[in-house]
Amino acid sequence: MTESAAPLSPPTPSPAERKRARPGERREQILQALAAMLEQPGAERITTAALASRLGVSEAALYRHFASKAQMFEALIDFIEQAVFARMAQILENGSPEGVPPDEGAHRAQRVVALVLQFGERNPGLVRVMVGDALVLEHERLQQRMNQFFDRIESGLRQCLRPAAGAAGSATPSVDAQVAASVLTAFVQGRLQRFARTGLRRLPTEHLEASLALML
Repeated sequence: MTESAAPLSPPTPSPAERKRARPGERREQILQALAAMLEQPGAERITTAALASRLGVSEAALYRHFASKAQMFEALIDFIEQAVFARMAQILENGSPEGVPPDEGAHRAQRVVALVLQFGERNPGLVRVMVGDALVLEHERLQQRMNQFFDRIESGLRQCLRPAAGAAGSATPSVDAQVAASVLTAFVQGRLQRFARTGLRRLPTEHLEASLALML
């Protein structure tokens, strides 16, 4: 289980490089700086003033690229969704749910779980967005988008697990797959929340294979 996504790394531009930055580059620098700040204690209280200070620009300069801080968080959520769902689609794409052998279905479910947790481990600042800590004081629609993110993860897991439930002789394979997918999604969310609550010390992938073996 080695699914992962490239981390959104913080930039280290010199003052001269910042002056030469094109609009698209500046936007990326803002998002990278915000992601880096989210890794620090007290990340739920990031202000545009602090973000501007970190970048060495004025708040007005930020608003030339983003209409609000909420829009910055939306861009981070876009990155999370694109990175994770593109890889999840690759895991799920080969064959219909009915045509996937039960053991392969369970293996795919393991890969989906590993994908999300490894993404969080490689992007610790974004974990605070994924679990909602950084969104508490922001617009409600941002938390709704993260709720929908985990709904899609659960749906993908359900697609993986239904063949195994049917092969095991379940009279209600769809229901059993839904229950198993719900448990795995809760496990993913719990691991990410623990990572955030422990100051990014307890890694999401800790004893991952053994944990999945108990659940699958």
